[in-house]
Amino acid sequence: MMLRYALQTVRDRKGGFLGAFLALMCAAALITACGTLLETGLRGTIQTERYAEAPVIVSADQNVHQTTVKHKKGKTKVKHKAKPIAERAWLSDDIARKLKGVPGVGKVVPELTFLATPLNPAAGDLADRPAYGHAWESAALTPFGLVEGKAPRAAGDLVIDRDLAGRAHLKTGDRLTVQSTQAPRSYRITGIATPAQGALAHQTSLFFSAAEAERLAAHPGQITALGVVPAEGTGTGDLKKAVTDALAGTKAQVSVGDDRGPVEFLDAAGARVKLVSMGGAMGGTSLLVAVLVVVGTFALSVQQRHRELALLRAIAATPKQIRKLLGREALIVGAAAGIIGSLAGIPLGGWLHGKFVDMGAVPATLERTVSVFPVFAAVAATLLGAWAAARLSARRIAGIRPAEALAEARVERTRPAWSRIVAGLVLLAGGVVLVAVLSVLRTEPASTPVTFLAVVVLSSAIALLGPLVVRAAAAVLRGPLRLSGPGGRLAHANLRGNAARMAAAVTPLALLTGMTCTVLFVQPTLGDAARAQAREGIRADWVLAAQGPGVPAQAAQKLRATEGVEAATEIVRTTVRVGLAKYPAQGVSTAGLTRTWDPDVTAGSLKGFGKGSVAVSELAADQLGLKPGSTLKLTLGDGTKTALKVSAVYARGLGFGDLTMAHDLVARHVDNPLAATVLIKSDRTQEQLAAGLAKFPGVRVLAPAAVDNLQAERQQANAEVNYLAMGLILAFTAIAVVNTLAMSVSERVREFAMLRLVGAGRRQVLRMLRTEALSVLLIGTALGSGIALAVLTAFSVGMTGSAAPSITPLVYVSVVAVAALLALTATALPGRVALKPRPVTVATAKE
Repeated sequence: MMLRYALQTVRDRKGGFLGAFLALMCAAALITACGTLLETGLRGTIQTERYAEAPVIVSADQNVHQTTVKHKKGKTKVKHKAKPIAERAWLSDDIARKLKGVPGVGKVVPELTFLATPLNPAAGDLADRPAYGHAWESAALTPFGLVEGKAPRAAGDLVIDRDLAGRAHLKTGDRLTVQSTQAPRSYRITGIATPAQGALAHQTSLFFSAAEAERLAAHPGQITALGVVPAEGTGTGDLKKAVTDALAGTKAQVSVGDDRGPVEFLDAAGARVKLVSMGGAMGGTSLLVAVLVVVGTFALSVQQRHRELALLRAIAATPKQIRKLLGREALIVGAAAGIIGSLAGIPLGGWLHGKFVDMGAVPATLERTVSVFPVFAAVAATLLGAWAAARLSARRIAGIRPAEALAEARVERTRPAWSRIVAGLVLLAGGVVLVAVLSVLRTEPASTPVTFLAVVVLSSAIALLGPLVVRAAAAVLRGPLRLSGPGGRLAHANLRGNAARMAAAVTPLALLTGMTCTVLFVQPTLGDAARAQAREGIRADWVLAAQGPGVPAQAAQKLRATEGVEAATEIVRTTVRVGLAKYPAQGVSTAGLTRTWDPDVTAGSLKGFGKGSVAVSELAADQLGLKPGSTLKLTLGDGTKTALKVSAVYARGLGFGDLTMAHDLVARHVDNPLAATVLIKSDRTQEQLAAGLAKFPGVRVLAPAAVDNLQAERQQANAEVNYLAMGLILAFTAIAVVNTLAMSVSERVREFAMLRLVGAGRRQVLRMLRTEALSVLLIGTALGSGIALAVLTAFSVGMTGSAAPSITPLVYVSVVAVAALLALTATALPGRVALKPRPVTVATAKE
């Protein structure tokens, strides 16, 4: 019976449930979109391209491992953890000899993969498709077949794939300059090849002679992987078992089927973790925001039906029946909104994934996965959220006596329930604690989730304490509002007399302002501090940068031999692990280091800094308990373990990374050994230095200020990923602002009619609405700005050591302007619609 009443109510009050329906539908779409990203990170496939013809691939272990043994109460617990390394791990070529003669093995093909970028202008833009070099012998793994010319035999020979030949208009006999791991070199194209299954979608392949490929790979005695082809009559399963048994006792990994893709595309394998983290963070934040918005929307909806529900109580409806009625209404609306929203979330998730791929945050090789799980999860979350929101909103009306319910239907209570006030104070205290914790967090992975959680918790406190906050703000605004005329006095009366209704509009405005400002200013706060440290720490007169993959070591060597050049410091960047903890690191040339670089050493010295030395940031020193003279054991980017002596501790860790080692050590253990930048100390002019580097295409001589501008552009590009990730949540919050304000205005039709009947003009009513909207806007943006300022300041203290977050005034004004536009539009349009009927008709109509 209660379900039938609920269906009838929803049918008869479609307009009243529209706001809740929109909020739930947007929440379902957002949860589904985030869920598809999370599922792609967990289950997304990485299809192999170059290894298509080899059913079994042998590769090195791409993880660093840690095993802990705990003894407790007579029991022993062994835990094994593994974390991926940043660069490609190489395999000893002895593995190939172990596999020869193994039963079932037909052919073993060694593979070398290394950086090889075409530099000819005619080659076009290859940024969307990385280029790799290989030995021609490994062409059989795809397989590639020659369509023109012959295989490379001499050191200067080169075979290119047909796709590159078509884009760059190249043919056999032409010359092509290639920037690999050494100085750029011009090669003669001896052949053009194409894969048997068609052009490769995600990479460009260049094939060299075996000797030249070994020189460019720069890993003597090592290979990237091994492709194993079965003997006739041997199945893939049997071959895998035979290879695994033959390699028992080694760290080599054996992959078949879809597991071959992660071996080929390391960036896609690493992107899984990033996408899981990103999808989880977005999903968690969106879920918290959705709960806050949906609860507020249902509370406003129930408040608007206070008289109807009071009458039901007066005619003997029990509290349980009221709760059941509202719960079933919420489930009906939630089911419809959840289904529609979750279906809309699938293409929304596809659009979001495509944008991440376009921005380079997610490689195209990680294919998107879609299943019913995100849809089911979104529908379930929507149903549960709607039901819980309705039950929470119904507590007051269902729990009081019928006579009190009828009285409260006419006049709003002067004070919220004590339980609501206590809950609000608890959340406020929780938000303060989160802000305090944020001020001592010094790593971005730890501080970022706490940052947005603090905003949501403090906004939730505002939602619960909203009526009290609005009344306090009304007292402060009393003077200015009364001076603005009759409309201002009416607006002030509404702020005081209908504080709960006004608070429902203040909450999403505060959340929108606080969340938007936090999203927009978190990355600049960190990035500007890092750039400032880098600017202060660079003593060089000039900086070398490259348009291609990097600056070759030969360019720096040439400058060192140039008259007037005091020092040339190459910088190559990587990521290392100490235990399982990840740290950004760099390798620097040790000769003349202090002439070009000043990391603000606070302990120890850079004198005598060499191959066995490491300098660490203050953060790393604190976390790892290091000081000058300590020994640091770490795992380099390619999985090589080493131990270094700490020579110095420096303060500018944001600008230069947490660990600094010798360039020659780091360069041997990264995929791209070319320098990201080279710092030059010289009295020669920019033109003179550039003239000496003419044979290095793409290498430019820049002033430090120009490099800082390039870093600012890269910072903006990285920030755009975060803006997109949080943009959907902000859009949802903006919709909630419009939705709540429109609901609040549209239910006041009778109030507007009574005002017009007692002499108020249509313009006066609209002026009152504008004044109310501006008052609500002022309160909401002030609260949201206060939340954002507190959170950003704590973030800045923890991450940079300075209580000065980077806030751009023009951007902040734009945020407030957008909030004002939304508030005024969401008030004016429903207000004009509400004023269209004749006042007498509305006043005498049945409710």
